[in-house]
Amino acid sequence: MKGADRLKNDRINFMDSRIKYVKNVKKLVVKVGSSTLTYPTGLLNLNRIESLVRQLADLHNRGIDIVLVSSGAIGAGIGKLGLKTRPKTIPQKQAAAAVGQGLLMQMYEKLFSEYGQIVAQILLTREDMGHEERQLNAKNTFTALLKQRVITIVNENDAIATEEIKFGDNDTLSAVVSTLIDADLLILLTDIDGLYNSNPNTNPNAELIHHVKEITPEIENAAGGAGSDLGTGGMCTKVNAAKLAVSAGTSMIIVNGAHPNILSQVLEGKEVGTLFESHHSKK
Repeated sequence: MKGADRLKNDRINFMDSRIKYVKNVKKLVVKVGSSTLTYPTGLLNLNRIESLVRQLADLHNRGIDIVLVSSGAIGAGIGKLGLKTRPKTIPQKQAAAAVGQGLLMQMYEKLFSEYGQIVAQILLTREDMGHEERQLNAKNTFTALLKQRVITIVNENDAIATEEIKFGDNDTLSAVVSTLIDADLLILLTDIDGLYNSNPNTNPNAELIHHVKEITPEIENAAGGAGSDLGTGGMCTKVNAAKLAVSAGTSMIIVNGAHPNILSQVLEGKEVGTLFESHHSKK
């Protein structure tokens, strides 16, 4: 077989395998990071947020249940308070989150309402998920909201959470939420195109890994490095989130949130980002 034909067949096989994991999605969790939602100044990137809301509203109109795990509260608070750098102490972070969370929800409420969508907010801590009754209450609340066709926006309760009860990052939180609501697919929107076999910031020859069937030590070694100054998660936390999600039967995809209509591309089975396939199918 000629090289061009083999490349074409590989691409078709790749898309076929992708479509299997995205074609019948009914319950979707989308996580968006601070680096996607905010400028380096800490102020909200309104164009990016408007694009995200439009995409989610359109998917919701298709009949897909949507849960959005949104970072950005601390980043928004940083901008509102006029801080030059990300706060270092827990009280400073909590203060920024308390200011920013209201600003972020106000923005989501306004934008989603323009598309006729109703939104709700749920704030969680790790302690909530470790307590059987609280976890059940959270699950029941999600179920009731989704049944009413409400787009639910989730964040960690940064204003009161301490290090002992924090998830640590919203990648982990989104995987926990995906497990809690038995989601079909988790999409992580970040500022990089996916998982590479080495750091693309330092290695110009780094190659994007399109499909991960199993999270091996090699895959874990490929992940690493810190996120931006406004975020807390690097690729390592995303791979750890993938472990949680796929073990519960939720496939996960990492994509660049800056690309136009990226969510539709994912659900059409396009060759974007890195897919971590679930260990067992819900279909």
